[in-house]
Formats: sequence, C-alpha cells, structure tokens
Amino acid sequence: MELSPHARALGYALDVRAVTGSTNDDAAAALRAGASGPLWIVATRQEAGRGRLGRTWASPEGNLYASVALVAPCPMREAPQLGYLAGLALLDAVRAVAPEGAAGRFALKWPNDLLLDGGKLAGILLDGVARADGRTGLVMGFGVNVVAAPADAPYAVARLADVAPGIGRERLFLALSDALAERLTAFAGADPQVRLARLREAWLTQAAGREGGARVRVADGFKQGRVAGLDGQGRLLLETEAGIETIEAGDMTIISRDMRERRDSHPHEGRR
Repeated sequence: MELSPHARALGYALDVRAVTGSTNDDAAAALRAGASGPLWIVATRQEAGRGRLGRTWASPEGNLYASVALVAPCPMREAPQLGYLAGLALLDAVRAVAPEGAAGRFALKWPNDLLLDGGKLAGILLDGVARADGRTGLVMGFGVNVVAAPADAPYAVARLADVAPGIGRERLFLALSDALAERLTAFAGADPQVRLARLREAWLTQAAGREGGARVRVADGFKQGRVAGLDGQGRLLLETEAGIETIEAGDMTIISRDMRERRDSHPHEGRR
C-alpha cells in the first residue's frame, strides 16, 4: 500500500494496519492525540466498521477501508460539505483505474454513496473531531467494494471487479490518495466566497437522479422527484410535483429507466 508521489510531497503520511476496529475511529484518535498533518489509515479488515447513521459496514478482506485525518481543512461551518469533495475524489480515483469507456457507469448518490451501474459501490463517512488546540479535526472515511459486496444488502450493490477485474485495493488507494490531495489543494486555494458553490456544482454534474429521478425516505414518509441540486448548506434540493423541496437527511433510491417503464406500463401499481 503506497501513497501517490503527489500526496507524499504534500506531507501526507500513511499507517497500514492488518486488522482494526474502524479506520475512522483510528483516524479520530490520531487527531485527538495531536496529529499535526494529514494522515491516512488503511486496514486490510475492520471488525467494527461503521456506515452512516451508525449502521454496520461489512468489511471482508480484499476491499478498501481507508480514512484520512485532516487538521483544519476548512472553517467548521464548511466541514459537512467536504463529503461532496470526498465523493468527487473517489469518483476521480475509480475512473482513473477503470477501463477506457467505463467512466459513464459511475455516479454519485446523495448524500454519500458512489454507484456503479446503479448499485452501491462505496460509501463515505465524515466525522468531526474536537482537538485540544481548538482547531477543526475532520475524518473522511472510504469503504469501497473492490472484490466483494454484501449478499444480504437491502439495495443493489456492485464491486469494482465487475468493471475492472484485476484492479486491487492497492492500486485504487494509490489513485485515491492522489485524487483527494489534488481536490483538497484546489479547494484550499480557491476563493472562500465561491468554492462551496463550485463544489456543489461539480457534484451535481456527477449526481444520479437528475434525469430519471429519485425517491427519498424522510422522517415522515417519502418524497419523489428529480435531483435539482444542493442548497448553500449542502442540503438536497428535490424537484417534486409540489415544487422544490429541501431535504436535510434521508435515504435515497434512484429511479431507474426500468422502474419508470414498469410504472408507466402499470400506472396504478404505485398507488395501492
């Protein structure tokens, strides 16, 4: 497992572990202990991998489990939106290792997933960390199905091996370390007044659900419509029959072409 030359030149460090509880927890511990620069922690296997909303993240060997600990990457108010930057960096990485012509098979799904042919390929988890020196600590965690995907997931899943057989987690991590360093450097060097808007615009160009639409489960039911963008706080803008609705949290399902065709062929099925 190696960092890209670009990441090394920017001062990133790497800690590779055979087995750990959670790479996000390890990265957070490093920040609380006073880590002074960006640090990647990568594990072959996790015994307590975490997903969004406290869900368990299955972590068999062969997949990529990597978290980066960052010190003061941006003002605290901007930190939650760096999840979109992490998604773009991971998208850059998988496209860099995938065969020519496969780029269009990947897409980002709100708020923190990477899709391959509509199936979940990867998830991203951000954790904020309080440091004794008062600076912002931020952990970006990446879990990527490289060679294995959970068989009992309640949604469609995918593996990188489905499109890029022979590409292991080492090569993917090399590309990811490079892509994230590049994205964070560009973000830090941009005008603070416009960089979040540019980040949201870049994410939207790669977002699933802009054309076919999406269904989002929220606290009081479901919302269905077209992904229209992100607001100034990074919340989802969904264009529904009632107009543009702002969604702060929820679980999204992308409406595929097949789903639309079935719905249009049987227009009353969805109202039973």
